[in-house]
Amino acid sequence: MGSEMSSLPDLELFTMGMWSIGLGAIGVAVTGILLANTDLFLSKPETASLEFLETTKLKSLGEEERTFKAGELWKKNGAVIMAVRRPGCFLCREEASELSSLKPQLDRLGVPLYAVVKEKIGTEVEDFQHYFKGEIFLDETKKFYGPHKRKMLLMGLIRLGVWQNFLRAWKNGYSGNLEGEGFILGGVYVIGAGKQ
Repeated sequence: MGSEMSSLPDLELFTMGMWSIGLGAIGVAVTGILLANTDLFLSKPETASLEFLETTKLKSLGEEERTFKAGELWKKNGAVIMAVRRPGCFLCREEASELSSLKPQLDRLGVPLYAVVKEKIGTEVEDFQHYFKGEIFLDETKKFYGPHKRKMLLMGLIRLGVWQNFLRAWKNGYSGNLEGEGFILGGVYVIGAGKQ
């Protein structure tokens, strides 16, 4: 009987310890999910000025490769430019398709639609062209991704909005792959003619 009584406090201590560890783990998980679904860990974007962008050297990806300064794209009529995160990304393909649906309106206004990619892997750009109805250029310096590039690392996998976007794009029939650099986020620039 005496040995049974001495083991009871040990069992209570063990049970209390397990509850503490379990509640602590749940607290850490909930905190992690809350923080991942806010922008606290996303790097803050720094506005890319026209002066910053216009000197960017871009390469054409057609038969005749040429290098030119990005300012040529919007000098006369302005431009809408998509900085593509990854041409194989199915969310990027969905965004490109939606942006391309505006091309008839942009054409009526005389505003060209362009995209820039940060890398060219295999047939990625050619495959992306199916979704994007404008010219695509290579930005090896990644200046169109901003002076301070926004990145979403593995925390993006537990963001509710990311999963909602995945599901929507998948239901709409978009597919892709995981080839290439995918942590630096893209964006869209609407630039007026000249220095606007």
